[in-house]
Amino acid sequence: MGFYDKLSPGEQIDLYRIEAVIAHSGMSTIYRATDLKNKTVVALKVPHPDIESDPVLFDRFQREADIGKKLDHPDIVRVLDVHNHSRVYMVMEWCGGRTLRAILSEGKLSQAHAVDIAIKLLNVVEYIHNNGIVHRDLKPENIMVDNDENIKLLDFGIAGDSSANRLTYANINTMPGTPDYLAPEQVKGKRGDARTDIYAIGVILYEMLAGKLPFTGDSSIEVMHQRLLNHPVPPQVADPAISPQLQEVLYRALERKPKNRYAKAREFATDLQHLDKVVTIDRQEIRDWKKRKSYISREILYYAALALLPVAILALMFLVAHHR
Repeated sequence: MGFYDKLSPGEQIDLYRIEAVIAHSGMSTIYRATDLKNKTVVALKVPHPDIESDPVLFDRFQREADIGKKLDHPDIVRVLDVHNHSRVYMVMEWCGGRTLRAILSEGKLSQAHAVDIAIKLLNVVEYIHNNGIVHRDLKPENIMVDNDENIKLLDFGIAGDSSANRLTYANINTMPGTPDYLAPEQVKGKRGDARTDIYAIGVILYEMLAGKLPFTGDSSIEVMHQRLLNHPVPPQVADPAISPQLQEVLYRALERKPKNRYAKAREFATDLQHLDKVVTIDRQEIRDWKKRKSYISREILYYAALALLPVAILALMFLVAHHR
């Protein structure tokens, strides 16, 4: 019997009765539960037993709870402050609706719908950035959308908190996040900052509009290297209905160098709200996007250089000996 079988509908943790399993992840399981004291529906996030014995991963779980209690915004899932736990778990408000991933599984969104969701996401990300938090794992799976088109941002498990004064998972892990939404600097092993979240939102907006990602490949490694070596497929090529102004906004969010990207989420949101005022520029990325470089060729050159290194050293030793 695996851990997933240990908590079944009808079982109870303290004052919470399990109603259903909602989702599994590599670190925890999320359940829908009833608060028997208040008769309200909540979500319980319960870490897997091996997480509690791993100091780094356990710290990550605890930090997510701390961040959730610190943030107070209607578009962020609230973490409830509960005392006297008999075991480790997190109690969160229950959110209705579907993940953005589930919505995208039915096809791309209209421009108005996609822009509306992006603006709401940018507004909440501006709030977390102003509170010293970088999410670092923005993706459609972590965004809930209800029937009234309100959003809820989820999962701060690998978020960076500038106010944290202890060594955390964010300090140790060099490449957190999901490959399809990683910013180039994350691919290079850097922690990233607010502009890392800006890049991820740019990818999400592109995906909502075009119905596909700006970079694709046969493996996660190839996808990550694509954004270091090549330009994304121009949004208007992916979908001619995307306006030149909206395409320009996407390029500003997806700049390879962080310094060229939107510095603030509110700047990104303002451009989306006033697309008629966005000035387009003649971009090399649009002209040269079909010129593709292969990361495989770079690897071949790298390993070839390593293989030839001993030969070069022997040749140098021979020359030195010959000239004596």
